[in-house]
Amino acid sequence: MPADLEHIRQVMREADCLYTEAELEAAIARVGKEVCATLADRNPVVFCVMNGGLIFAGKLLTHLNFPLEASYLHATRYRNETRGGDLFWKAKPEISFIDRDVLIIDDILDEGHTLSAIMDFCHHAGASAVHTAVLIDKQHDRKASPDLKADFVGLPCIDRFIFGYGMDYKGYWRNAAGIYAVKGL
Repeated sequence: MPADLEHIRQVMREADCLYTEAELEAAIARVGKEVCATLADRNPVVFCVMNGGLIFAGKLLTHLNFPLEASYLHATRYRNETRGGDLFWKAKPEISFIDRDVLIIDDILDEGHTLSAIMDFCHHAGASAVHTAVLIDKQHDRKASPDLKADFVGLPCIDRFIFGYGMDYKGYWRNAAGIYAVKGL
């Protein structure tokens, strides 16, 4: 069933802008410096978690001034819905990372079920260390584990349904040049 484009447009018109493009770009530059300080000498494999991590990963990679291998993986719990379900692998990593550091780049650390499953996969597949970078860390007490924290965080975010800079609302607005919160969610 095609999306109701008027509803999709209305969501954007009514949304609250939480972070502007300039604020996001500054946060990404800072995260880039932090990643360089930690991983520049480690020959890491860098994985973008699709689709949400695409914009953050693309922008972050330009700040990483050291040799690395870049690839992607695709695991999701949302499937264009606003609530997560079971983890579904659409594409597992194809580059070997046995005995190498891995950096997983994702859009958001919300409850963390997807990120935890990806981290476990990398550890069990032979990574020597697994690091995580997220653009947004949603602030609430529903994390998969109280100890779950990303190694590199762009910005914190209030507990609302957000979209933009890679994150979507029902499959739309990943392209929004800012982070927006859906009215009422």
